[in-house]
Amino acid sequence: MAHSQVRVRFAPSPTGGLHLGGVRTVLFNYLFARQHGGTFILRIEDTDQTRYVPGAEAYIIQCLEWCGLLPDEGPHVGGPFGPYRQSERKNIYRRYALQLVEQGHAYYAFDTPEELEQRRSQQPNFQYDVHTRGQMRNSLTLPAEQVQELLQQGHPYVIRMKMPENTMLRMHDLIRGEVEFHSEQVDDKVLLKADGMPTYHLAVVVDDYLMQISHVFRGEEWLPSTPVHLLLWEYLFGKAHMPQWAHLPLILRPDGHGKLSKRDGDKLGFPVYAMDWTDPFTGETTRGFREMGFLPEAFVNMLALLGWNDGSGQEIFTLDELIARFSIERIHKAGARFDFEKAKWFNHEWIKRLPASHFATEVKKIFDRHHISIDDEKSFVQILELVKERCHLLTDFVTQAGFFFQPPTSYDRATIEKKWTPQMKACFEQWLAGFDDIKTWEAAAIEHSLQATAETQGLKKNDMLLPLRIMLVGGKFGPPVFQIAELLGKMQTRQRIERALQHL
Repeated sequence: MAHSQVRVRFAPSPTGGLHLGGVRTVLFNYLFARQHGGTFILRIEDTDQTRYVPGAEAYIIQCLEWCGLLPDEGPHVGGPFGPYRQSERKNIYRRYALQLVEQGHAYYAFDTPEELEQRRSQQPNFQYDVHTRGQMRNSLTLPAEQVQELLQQGHPYVIRMKMPENTMLRMHDLIRGEVEFHSEQVDDKVLLKADGMPTYHLAVVVDDYLMQISHVFRGEEWLPSTPVHLLLWEYLFGKAHMPQWAHLPLILRPDGHGKLSKRDGDKLGFPVYAMDWTDPFTGETTRGFREMGFLPEAFVNMLALLGWNDGSGQEIFTLDELIARFSIERIHKAGARFDFEKAKWFNHEWIKRLPASHFATEVKKIFDRHHISIDDEKSFVQILELVKERCHLLTDFVTQAGFFFQPPTSYDRATIEKKWTPQMKACFEQWLAGFDDIKTWEAAAIEHSLQATAETQGLKKNDMLLPLRIMLVGGKFGPPVFQIAELLGKMQTRQRIERALQHL
């Protein structure tokens, strides 16, 4: 192989939200590059200007930053092989398209959109290919003088690939092994459009060559286009320069039937985009994993195990561990079923493992959105640490910890009233009166004080716990009740009990 250094790329089209399948492609590229001391490149494939969406490129870069998968070269960081946007490389591609025409591997096609439309209406499955190109208006069927005349007159044309007749094309895929394609099953793809822009097929091969890409990781939906790319490599640059290919398995719907789409997420109530994406044309926002309360560490970990594992049974991996363990041989050929419950399990594991200080800023933003204000950062982190075992998503902290910062506005009366007696009310009143005697306001001392007071009333401490919890938080949830009281502080605990006693 001609490549001495590993150079891989992620080449998205800036057309909207970044699907988790796209992020997994980034991840596998990134892991492979890092493992081999190589280079990871971001290239923006914006040759189809009709599909270009403002803001999509910046959004893609933000998604990669959130995931911690930073490119070494790209439109936002530069690099020795720029520009990294195809629209800024427009003048490069034409020369290669003309070279293919001269070599006899491509041809000018002068058919108008109307003529093509007419053919499609006459022949429902019409393909411009080996079997039909001889009946069309192109440089293969028209006399050479007429072709020259049309070109000189500036008549619109496209340049099409001339697929060879009856040829078997073969390639070695790093995941699938030997793959074969029959040339006649592929149409004569347009390589250069009438506006002078290349199509994806020409641009991707030329750019991969010029950027010295050594390995191409991409989704298996690109397999049908591969024969065109193999031939372009062979015709333009020779097989020796061709990268190695790896076509990744699809990410499937939870039921295993078909590729996971945004529609499935909308219907089943989970995100498929890395981050919130707002369509600039409709103003519609599609939820992302980040905004739903996922940690980037968990998101990346979950994606790595969609279609790959290291064979050890280990499921929780840091990015550094993934870099060390990743191998193409362990990527599955079959599609990987997406399971949102499993995704939340990964997030729960990461919330438990990481110190609360690691995600406190993100949780604070969620609290701000719920109009819950935080005065003391230090006790905020302590509180998050106390309740994190109960949280699967960062948004769960609102339920699990919000009551520390906002007294309850309602109480689970039905639960309290089952146990409530005048004797119990008297016990709470007596306990409040002795609060000043509790010298160190810590969970153990608070518990001891309540126990002593209950005994004087002939009650058991355990009978008092649930009513106390509901007074402090409003319902049957939260961490151990004396820890809640300790963190609320003496004054706030007193106020909440007094207020609850007025309502009961």
